[in-house]
Amino acid sequence: MDIEGSPYLVERMVLKDVPAVAAMEKLVFTMPWSARAFEYEIQYNAMAHFVVVRRKAVATSENGERAHWWGGRKVPPQEPILGYAGLWLIVDEGHVCTLAVHPDWRGRRLGELLLVTLIERSCALNASVVTLEVRMSNLVAQRLYRKYGFDVVGLRKSYYSDNHEDALIMTTAPIYSASYQSRFQELKGQLATALAQQLTVSAC
Repeated sequence: MDIEGSPYLVERMVLKDVPAVAAMEKLVFTMPWSARAFEYEIQYNAMAHFVVVRRKAVATSENGERAHWWGGRKVPPQEPILGYAGLWLIVDEGHVCTLAVHPDWRGRRLGELLLVTLIERSCALNASVVTLEVRMSNLVAQRLYRKYGFDVVGLRKSYYSDNHEDALIMTTAPIYSASYQSRFQELKGQLATALAQQLTVSAC
């Protein structure tokens, strides 16, 4: 997904992304997926939809000023992965199975950008709702999910094997409904404005 004016680009995860994703997985999670698990999802799980987020590549023009590649014809250099997310389509539900942002890039709304991408993908797949599990202690993530219409609908006791922490099950209202889409598009517009402001600041 490419939000106009944003300094970031969300793209489909491919095999060459896996080493960087697996390294970040170990950095972020206490129970990380293996590189082989990501490779399987990308290659063999038809119901899996995984994405990565990068900064849009920039270069220096002939006069020494920063020139943004995405407006030109040249192939941009590969930028580092800043975060990633995954979705499984289970019957008619989009299930967020992972979402992570590199610790050095948190606080820049990249997690929100990834979540918006997964919700949009769920819409494209004709999912009725989007659902996920989140640690009871992860209040930051819960605030983001509530912002996008996720409500607590259940509890998985001792879901996380590292410390036996409970998981909240959070699910949206029907994402195809007019009321949900109206709010979603409003939030997406606000996100686009915030991301564009980051580009303005970084160009100064």
